[in-house]
Amino acid sequence: MSASPLPARGRMPVALYALTAGSFGIGCAEFVIMGLLLQVAADLQVSIAAAGLLVTGYALGVTAGAPVLTLLSRRMPRKAVLLALMAIYTVGNAACALAPDYATLMAARVVTSLTHGTFFGVGAVVATGLVPEDRKASAISVMFSGLTLATLLGMPAGAWLGLHFGWRSTFWAMSLVGVVSLLVIALLVPRSRGEDARVALRDELATIARPQVLLGLLMTMLGFAGVFVVITYVQPLLTRLAGFGESAVSPILLMFGGGMVIGNLLGGRLADRRPTPALLGTLLALAAVLGAMSFVLHSRIAMVLFVGLLGVAAFATVSPLQLRVLRHAAGAGQNLASSFNIAAFNLGNAAGAWLGGVAIERGPGLESLPWVAALVTLSGLAVAGWSVRLERRSARAVALPAGCAAERG
Repeated sequence: MSASPLPARGRMPVALYALTAGSFGIGCAEFVIMGLLLQVAADLQVSIAAAGLLVTGYALGVTAGAPVLTLLSRRMPRKAVLLALMAIYTVGNAACALAPDYATLMAARVVTSLTHGTFFGVGAVVATGLVPEDRKASAISVMFSGLTLATLLGMPAGAWLGLHFGWRSTFWAMSLVGVVSLLVIALLVPRSRGEDARVALRDELATIARPQVLLGLLMTMLGFAGVFVVITYVQPLLTRLAGFGESAVSPILLMFGGGMVIGNLLGGRLADRRPTPALLGTLLALAAVLGAMSFVLHSRIAMVLFVGLLGVAAFATVSPLQLRVLRHAAGAGQNLASSFNIAAFNLGNAAGAWLGGVAIERGPGLESLPWVAALVTLSGLAVAGWSVRLERRSARAVALPAGCAAERG
């Protein structure tokens, strides 16, 4: 990073908000498709489950693209990496808007998704380098607030555009967002060269192989997968079970986005103060919200409230999960570890969207999605509990010989 001083306690650096703008643009690409499933399915003559695979395809592209692009760009200045990724994002969304059929749309979605993991991975490292140690989780949450704003504003706006002007208009709008984000990053993010440029590749890969880093990636994937079992199919859940009209989906999604903004900031604050309780507590809260949703699927008022609660619970987990991986990857290869964790989030997204489709078409049906999601998230909580237990056991093992040596002395 450049040698600019760290900010005073009460404020965040302006470069952090430039990263937020970029994360807003990329977040729009991930989330808007969920408010367009019915229109895309009807226009391209595919099933709802097939349209849902557009979420899975995007998430798998993130999973593959994050480590590959991070390794390919490891010797580039971080600002140049971020700008190149935003350019690919802009072109990819234009290709989505022009796609003549389902296969082309899927391919364009995958190309667009390749930028996602590396942007958030590199961006998270840049963000934590801009602030003091006790504000790193908050810096991550500020950057990721662009993702939450993409849900709060981008997803319902995309659903509204799709309803009134066709789903292609949404992708054209995202291309415009990409151009604006590109300009903001170019103007405000300082030039820097990543520390990983001086680190041997084998050392970066060794960082990923650390047991606690691997456990962190697994808890991220499983913990967050439950969210996408439900949110991928939020449109049919609201229209076919709760009884809302299609025009109501867009304003209801505002509740989810608003909840994400609150949960994201809350998770960052909690993780700054008590990282481990924040990790376990937010995953438990997410599983509880998903499980309780099973009982309110046919109540309009309750479903609106639970859509908002799901947003809070889902994004309260993001900063604790990302911070845990960064801390255990301290030293060589933080860029790569951070990108791998973004890939883990999206592998969870892909698995959740796929599992939801299986439950609808081959399993117990649409009504089963919340309790299936809760079970998936609980598995992530179990991994987190195991990881914390191993960490504490290791700390005691290190402390015991030191204590014995002190007594002998």
